[in-house]
Parts: sequence; C-alpha cells; structure tokens
Amino acid sequence: WQAAPGGMFSRQPPGTPRDSRGQASLLQAAPGPPRTSNSTLVDELESSFEACFASLVSQDYVNGTDQEEIRTGVDQCIQKFLDIARQTECFFLQKRLQLSVQKPEQVIKEDVSELRNELQRKDALVQKHLTKLRHWQQVLEDINVQHKKPAEIPQGSLAYLEQASANIPAPMKQT
Repeated sequence: WQAAPGGMFSRQPPGTPRDSRGQASLLQAAPGPPRTSNSTLVDELESSFEACFASLVSQDYVNGTDQEEIRTGVDQCIQKFLDIARQTECFFLQKRLQLSVQKPEQVIKEDVSELRNELQRKDALVQKHLTKLRHWQQVLEDINVQHKKPAEIPQGSLAYLEQASANIPAPMKQT
C-alpha cells in the first residue's frame, strides 16, 4: 500500500493517470486486480453486467443440454460482476472517508440535508394519514346520524317505511 495524494491509501500502480489536482482518474484507485491502461472500474462493472445479461439470453445456453455447464457459466459471470461491484463500493467508501477527513463540515451538511428530507417525508405521511382519519371520522359521524334518525321518527309503521325508503338509492334504468 502506498500513500495517495490527500492521505488516502491505495494500491495504485506508479504512472496511473491523474487529473489536474493530482488525484487518480475516475475509479482507478480501487483495490483489486490490475486494470488495463484505459479501463476504469465503471467500464469493467458495465461490461461484467453486460456479460451476465448476455449469458442469460445466449443461444448457446438456450440450446445447450448440459445444465451444469450453463449454471457454472452464469455463476462465474455473476461472481465477477459482484466482485467488481464490491470494488466499486470500496472506491466510493474510500472517497467518502477522504471527504470526511478533509471537509468534515460537508459531511455534516449532507447529514442535516438528509434529516430534513426525512422529516419532510414523514410530515407528508402524517398529513396523509390525518386526511384519511378525518374522512373516516366523517363517515362514522354520518353513520351515527343515520342511526339516530329512526328514534326521532314517529312510531307509525308507514312513517318509518317512508323514512327508510328515502335513504335507499333509486334503481338505475336499463336502456
């Protein structure tokens, strides 16, 4: 391991391309097997994903009769993709660590922003539930009002039937 500019450790070979600040080019500093001269970790991640997808839809595999060979080929493609994904994640975690050491106030700002967004999301969810609660309270209130009406109606059977039929919707006419 050698110290990279900015105090980060990396397994970067000498002569790795650097940008104007002396930083390694995009994703070149990630640990793992040596990369080709123009290949970045993102390029390898993309190509390994394409290989996984191609292995699943390949005519060789569709027409193949040896299921174990097919399974082995697909497993190898997926394993390579997962390995490169882990390397990519490691790279971004290293950059996050480097940022937290060099600019701790930036990390705090991001955390505060995430917390504000979470509060807004939860406030919206609470408002949604309050709206539903008010709706169902109104429905219950309407039901209670309808149940109280029969007690206020005169006890004559004809008056009760007229009141009850007023609450029933009229049948739809068929055309």
